[in-house]
Amino acid sequence: MTNSFIHFHGVSKDYGPIRVIEQLNLEVSKGEFLSLLGPSGSGKTTILMMLAGFEAPTAGTIWLDGQRIHELPPHQRGMGVVFQNYALFPHMTVAENVAFPLQMRGLPRAEIADRVAKALDRVQLAHLGSRKPDQLSGGQQQRVALTRALVFEPKVVLMDEPLGALDKQLREQMQLEIRALHRRLGLSIVFVTHDQSEALTMSDRVAIFDKGRIAQIGTASEVYDRPASQFVSQFIGETNLVAGTVTGRSGGELSVDLGEGMQITAVPPVAPPAEAKAVVVSIRPERLALGEAAAGHANRLTATVDDVVYQGDHLRLHLSAGPLKLVARSERAASAPTVGSTTAVGFAAADCSVFAG
Repeated sequence: MTNSFIHFHGVSKDYGPIRVIEQLNLEVSKGEFLSLLGPSGSGKTTILMMLAGFEAPTAGTIWLDGQRIHELPPHQRGMGVVFQNYALFPHMTVAENVAFPLQMRGLPRAEIADRVAKALDRVQLAHLGSRKPDQLSGGQQQRVALTRALVFEPKVVLMDEPLGALDKQLREQMQLEIRALHRRLGLSIVFVTHDQSEALTMSDRVAIFDKGRIAQIGTASEVYDRPASQFVSQFIGETNLVAGTVTGRSGGELSVDLGEGMQITAVPPVAPPAEAKAVVVSIRPERLALGEAAAGHANRLTATVDDVVYQGDHLRLHLSAGPLKLVARSERAASAPTVGSTTAVGFAAADCSVFAG
């Protein structure tokens, strides 16, 4: 047992013959905001449900603040939970739903009324306190569920896609609100999401799951700039993947043949195994310099512009360079490349991640 606040030790979970979580060892510090990110079926919601007490691990132990909790019922774990499907009491008003966890803790009536009013005002629902859940939109119901989980200021809050039903503006506002509550109250938050941007924006650390295992865990910059595998590089953000063959190694520098006479130099943050010859090179679109900006980079190619897609604050360019298909970003400028034109493409050796093919 370590000094971590939340600790999964050797936890596995089976549903019949299917194992969905495989020997999970995961630690969360007190006051940390950890996001669980991964594709559907990767096990992230199952982990949250085991921590909440709604699922039991098949093997292993779960600890909270030095206490084994995997055998405790949910109501004895003292956690606030926000479900993906809201789980509001349909016979209660909005205000009664929010007040419920405070009533269960025996707070004075006047304090309950004050805390409920402040909480509903914070999420712009004060005028809807007397309505029932079925009189609210999906986004409003989700805000009520979130408010109910936070109103008693628990030390641990578990969230399963809590902002999925909200529009963009309100979603971003609630992200800031959750971050502010996290910092002000010292909450430990375990947050399940499929939204990469949301995970990168809100989290102290991100755990990326693949088939019931942690593919990588680290800060937002670590998982984005130093992906541990091709899966991580593809899943977190957008990237260009190019197949190649290692033709030389010198210290941490690799020479890679991309075919049709194209050679690049790569200095990846994590080098592939020494025996790996066939590799996949990953380059983020924003790392590709175009036109005059390509000069001076270690790697330079000439590409044809196949398509230009307007994305508001930038242009998304689809490029062909011999056998390579690339995506790049360009600022909205009068000199931006046009469809059918050619442009120089440059990138640094350190901007390449390289994985065994």
